[in-house]
Amino acid sequence: MCGIVGYIGKRKAYPILIKGLHRLEYRGYDSAGVALINEQGQLNVYKAKGKVSELEAFCSTKDIDGTIGIAHTRWATHGEPNTANAHPHYSESERLAIIHNGIIENYAVLKAGLMEQGYTFKSDTDTEVLVQLVEYTQINRHVDLKTAVQLALQQVVGAYAIAILDKTHPDTLIAARKGSPLVVGIGEEEYFLASDATPIVEYTDQVIYIEDEEVVVIHPVTGNPSPVTVTTINNVTKTPEIKRLELSLSQLEKGGYPHFMLKEIFEQPRTLTDSMRGRVNVRQDNIALSGFIDNKDRFLNAKRIIITACGTSWHAGLIAMYAIEEFAQIPVEVEYSSEFRYRKPVINKDDVVIAISQSGETADTLAAIQLAKSKGAFIFSICNVVGASIPRVSDSGCYTHVGPEIGVASTKAFTAQVTALTMLALCIGREKGTIDKEKFVSIVRELGQIPSKIERVLGEDKRISDFAKIFSYAQNFIYLGRGYNFPVALEGALKLKEISYIHAEGYPAAEMKHGPIALISQEMPVVVVAPRCGTYEKVVSNIQEIKARKGRVIAVVTEGDELVRKIADYCIEVPATEECLTPLLTVIPLQLLAYHIAVVKGCDVDQPRNLAKSVTVE
Repeated sequence: MCGIVGYIGKRKAYPILIKGLHRLEYRGYDSAGVALINEQGQLNVYKAKGKVSELEAFCSTKDIDGTIGIAHTRWATHGEPNTANAHPHYSESERLAIIHNGIIENYAVLKAGLMEQGYTFKSDTDTEVLVQLVEYTQINRHVDLKTAVQLALQQVVGAYAIAILDKTHPDTLIAARKGSPLVVGIGEEEYFLASDATPIVEYTDQVIYIEDEEVVVIHPVTGNPSPVTVTTINNVTKTPEIKRLELSLSQLEKGGYPHFMLKEIFEQPRTLTDSMRGRVNVRQDNIALSGFIDNKDRFLNAKRIIITACGTSWHAGLIAMYAIEEFAQIPVEVEYSSEFRYRKPVINKDDVVIAISQSGETADTLAAIQLAKSKGAFIFSICNVVGASIPRVSDSGCYTHVGPEIGVASTKAFTAQVTALTMLALCIGREKGTIDKEKFVSIVRELGQIPSKIERVLGEDKRISDFAKIFSYAQNFIYLGRGYNFPVALEGALKLKEISYIHAEGYPAAEMKHGPIALISQEMPVVVVAPRCGTYEKVVSNIQEIKARKGRVIAVVTEGDELVRKIADYCIEVPATEECLTPLLTVIPLQLLAYHIAVVKGCDVDQPRNLAKSVTVE
């Protein structure tokens, strides 16, 4: 949720921290703050409500000197978004400052105990409780700061990624994590700390991924042979593994587009090509997924597959359910991670659990697969971020390789997830012999054509932009689809809700008569996903029912469809393809429609209110 960045080295810390906050702002933008230790040993904390630009304006007249600092951009959990609740937070003596991503679940008990000891609090956050606890522990246990952090974290229930400064030790930066991501960047006589790699890539490609319940001390003084040390909260020494980042600075820029979301929509022909590279071999009519090949027996012997995910990833999982059941003939259940982890699910050792998460840090999904793993299930993950928590705890998996997705509303991650899951379904079906060879070859060849067909759909952008203006007045939308395109209707509705704040609901088209048809009127636009495949004729009947009640219809149809064109108000054409691949094409117009309606309404497309990119808390 929140964004953490830290620096210690020989350069001025403030410019690096502010640039890092801008790169991390997609993780939270309710408030922002920075803490710096200057050459006189003063620990200065500056905070502002709102976006990082508000913090910059506030700091323009402040002392921003110092070569060590931490900074934070917040997505509010405990306490409303305001300056008092913004991070960093001082300890009672103002000797320590902390930033924190996560939730301390037992903060109220800890806070009550500290208040009994005379501690006072200036915010409503759980984070301030933690920094007070660290200082209290250090004073009363007569230990150094690292030990105080370890002992304090042993008392904590919840998730955290923290960074702490101590003005009496201006050459040391301490951090720790559990359940929230944290990465250390290794430069030349300088070190970086961040929630993810985006603020670091400009300075180094060497990183250490901090594991759960690990504490890292960065102390790069002259002659220190170990400037970065890692221990557990129980003081077990760990040997940090330095890994190389596969990320470029150009991927973090808008590239001339007005918004990251639009850039990422238009990147999809390339990102799907990247996602299939080395996996889909059209010349040999073959698909090779190493994560499947190395664990073939687990899939072939699976009695059931459980897919767990949240939000857009859950919609990708629904599409996978259709594909796996059709091609592999294995029963599939698709679960919201937040419900799955709490409802005492029946999990067997011959189950395969597929976890889907763009960031690989989604807290509910991570907890869900940890539960499933404890029951003996085989865990396979679909993730985008290399080195993230979910792929690290999974038994196997598949990276989507679409590059960083900065826009909060997911677009290219969704199509890559659907592609990866379709490839997996085809691999299982081929090995089981449950998919006809001719059908398999046809789909493989069509997968190779999908990027160029998406290019053709993107050519409709101007026309979609034009008629999107007509529908910006709407307060409600209905999205309808059937079969493989029912999840696309759900995804289209979610995109509209996320970035334009228009209420929208997705339904299976046949369910319209079981309630939603009562809402149909001239003021209720209806988006119908109606490619010419599957239950096409029945969807056409649904469109006619809508028009009979004076509803306004936007239809996504296969190229050359004259039947729907005659009855719908607006049609967006997509090229013909295999039915299982239609979601990769039909979702593109819905992404563009949501984007352009949001722009017309003047909404902040990349940073919609109340949302953050990576949901690392419950």
